[in-house]
Amino acid sequence: MVRAAMRLNLKAWWWNLRKHNYLAVKFAVSIFFLGLAFRLLFSRSGDFPSVSHSPFLDKTLSPESPAYVGGPENGDENKIFQSENCDLFTGDWIRNPAGPVYTNESCHLIEHHQNCMTNGRPDTQYLYWKWKPRDCELPQFNAKRFLELMRNKAWALVGDSISRNHVQSLLCILSKVERAVQVYHDEEYKSRRWHFPSYNFSVSIIWSPFLAKAAIFEDQNGVSTSEVKLHLDMLDTNWTSQYHNWDYIVFSSGKWFIKAAIYYEKHAVLGCHYCPGKNLTDIGFDVAYRKVLENVFSFILRSNHKGMIFYRTATPSHFENGEWFSGGTCKRKEPVKEGVLELSVLNKILREIELDEFKKASVSASGTGVNFKLLDVTQLSLLRPDGHPGPYRHFHPFAKEMKEKVINDCLHWCLPGPIDSWNDLLMQMVLNG
Repeated sequence: MVRAAMRLNLKAWWWNLRKHNYLAVKFAVSIFFLGLAFRLLFSRSGDFPSVSHSPFLDKTLSPESPAYVGGPENGDENKIFQSENCDLFTGDWIRNPAGPVYTNESCHLIEHHQNCMTNGRPDTQYLYWKWKPRDCELPQFNAKRFLELMRNKAWALVGDSISRNHVQSLLCILSKVERAVQVYHDEEYKSRRWHFPSYNFSVSIIWSPFLAKAAIFEDQNGVSTSEVKLHLDMLDTNWTSQYHNWDYIVFSSGKWFIKAAIYYEKHAVLGCHYCPGKNLTDIGFDVAYRKVLENVFSFILRSNHKGMIFYRTATPSHFENGEWFSGGTCKRKEPVKEGVLELSVLNKILREIELDEFKKASVSASGTGVNFKLLDVTQLSLLRPDGHPGPYRHFHPFAKEMKEKVINDCLHWCLPGPIDSWNDLLMQMVLNG
């Protein structure tokens, strides 16, 4: 039934595009399939402890604790060399003989589809690299130091399944010092919160793939029964209702905007993206993404938030020789040099919007006192086609008893893997203030 529904969607998509030239068709189809792949790769996890049913975080900041601890303490282990004009996001992946700080055996929080080692991935060289900015040193994430800095604090990562991928990486690294206790999950396990009791520190993942109010009509396999209904001028209360409870927030979005959607403003239909037969103006996903980012950033700038807020840029997928539906794979075993791979047309559009809107917002932020930063992981992630699960999103996908067709995941990241370096960057940005 799932495949039949997908085939029907594909026929409608091709029929609508026949009037366009080849390049437009190729671009639009790649957008459509990436959207399907992105949703298809979402999965639930089971076996969770008894937790709270309230999504709201009890404020953890104590009167005697400062809102922000700036800079490292004395001691060689905390010294960080900084170049005044260092660009943390321009650099190279260099060999790291020490390897990852955690494994699939030491961390119980890795979800099945990203657990490449347990799922039987035979090569391990992808584990022995680290990100090195060209103009300064980037120390490895210091979990003990981080937890001390974050005593009585609260973090939240707000976004989609890549944000969930990221929060697992962070929790796995921190679990080397103290094991996180899950204290909340929603009904579908999409939004969750963990607590580190010894530090009174919490980390939340908030499911909000559009960051705006959206009605999504999909089953667990990612098959849509109707277009997304997206309100471009209304932010998602899943995160706005808790915004002031968090000291540090990492927002991200992007790829969900490529889905077929009907757009609303002031509760009236504004237009759509891919809505054949609806007699609506197709205004394009890029217009919608820009409008939502403008509203998100405007909310942040008006918020008088006293902590630190990041916007993480969109990350590329690395399907080669096809897409996920046509035999596309990601078989590379090590990073590539700059210039070997290019961002897709889709990612270039998302990136241009993100950089434009952040640039405008950062100018205003400097006058409001809001500490707003860009976590720009796009280019450094582009250089790591080796870091995805590929076929190892499934448990031993090539075992004789496996009868299902193997689908590669070249979008999410193996854990441990390249995504762990995002936390090195975050810690440096926190210390830089």
